[in-house]
Amino acid sequence: MREINSGQITETISRLFPEACLYLPDDVTAALQKARVAEESPVAVETLDRILANANTAKKELTPLCQDTGAAVVFLELGQDVHITGGDLYEAVNEGVRRGYREGYLRKSMVTHPYSSRTNTSDNTPAVIHTDIVPGSQLKITVMPKGGAENMTRLKMLTPADGRSGVIDFVLKTVEEAGSNPCPPVILGVGIGGTAEKAVILAKRALLRKVGTPSQDKETADLERELLEKVNKLGTGAMGYGGTITALAVHLEVFPAHIASLPVAVNIQCHSARHREAVI
Repeated sequence: MREINSGQITETISRLFPEACLYLPDDVTAALQKARVAEESPVAVETLDRILANANTAKKELTPLCQDTGAAVVFLELGQDVHITGGDLYEAVNEGVRRGYREGYLRKSMVTHPYSSRTNTSDNTPAVIHTDIVPGSQLKITVMPKGGAENMTRLKMLTPADGRSGVIDFVLKTVEEAGSNPCPPVILGVGIGGTAEKAVILAKRALLRKVGTPSQDKETADLERELLEKVNKLGTGAMGYGGTITALAVHLEVFPAHIASLPVAVNIQCHSARHREAVI
């Protein structure tokens, strides 16, 4: 049994969130640069240039990539041979969020009772935490500041008869209706299978994959490629100004489903695809 002090978890998370908000990951930058070369619309090319310049400015001047520094989403992969000492695991996570958003001068966006008082919690807690118990004696922490693009998330309980074509139609409709709202070019996380809540979590986890990395399952990878091609034919383009690149990538995660169900969830990530990870 390996012991990990809760204070180390707090310290790690307080560092990861500011880093995620200041530095665009290399894979996202590379995808944007590739999109800039492939884009056919002059207006969209100029828009992509501005997006890339913004990322460079954020890195140089240590200012957030976007004023919306999001809800604090945290994925924990907790080794089954780990024992957390010195305090509660989830409180350690939330304290890391508090410190990170305070010390990083990041916008606090979380509000209390979501349909009535909506009073700002003033420290961006509580975090949205997803925990998996995995083999081993390490703790992997992945943070994802998730902003307004989250509002474009959609879930649909298709019937098995809808099949592959039904999945395609639903994804395309979701992206088309989202339009410029999620600040394209976007990354699409699509979860297929499980139950309603499982599909949504699958879709969000799909966004953590290195941009453009295909699924290891050939059938799924084929559908990812087809969806990306069809999405980019919608013509929404960078920031909704029109163009040939609406999405940088489509990532699918698939899970077995009930014989009467075909849940599909789409979680859209804006061009500022922010996440950071560490292993303790």
